[in-house]
Amino acid sequence: MPETTAPTTTGTVVGYARVSTDKQDEARQLTSLHGQGINRHALYIDHAQSGAKRSRPEFDRMMTNLTEGDVVVVSELDRLGRDAGHVIMTIADLRARGIHVRALADNVDSTTDAGEMMMGVLAIFAQMERRFIQRRTKAGLAEAKAQGRVGGRPRALDDKKAALAVRLSDEGEKVADIAKTLGVSAPTVYRYIAAAK
Repeated sequence: MPETTAPTTTGTVVGYARVSTDKQDEARQLTSLHGQGINRHALYIDHAQSGAKRSRPEFDRMMTNLTEGDVVVVSELDRLGRDAGHVIMTIADLRARGIHVRALADNVDSTTDAGEMMMGVLAIFAQMERRFIQRRTKAGLAEAKAQGRVGGRPRALDDKKAALAVRLSDEGEKVADIAKTLGVSAPTVYRYIAAAK
């Protein structure tokens, strides 16, 4: 059963917008973020980026800078990912780090009890999505092997480095420092930590 008590908000209110080159789209998102208590230094904007693009520099920077108790405010939930599965997994990863999400147009706010309960439900869907991805990957690799091909995307970290990343995180090391040490991006480290949990 999902947890129904919202964790305490103790950190910074952070805004994120992903906009195309269309100035109207940018204005609409930024207007919706005004009045949410976001400091201009805590507003991250990716320009001319579609959700399908994996590289979102400002999003990656925000994810690195977030700490427990922070609140991420977006105009709509779809700003957080390239598709529904990615959005759900991003929310689940943020929740696991003690970071809240507020999506204005979708009326979602995990700083409330009802919103946190919804986050719990989304976390269940995130686990399902991860299992689906694992099954599809295993099936694809088995098919490739049966046809004499070696398939699959190379792992960013091997088992030893992944375990090191998790251990360093548990010991209180900052994700940005872990990423620098291992020569990968901060979001990659977050993914391995989330997978270990």
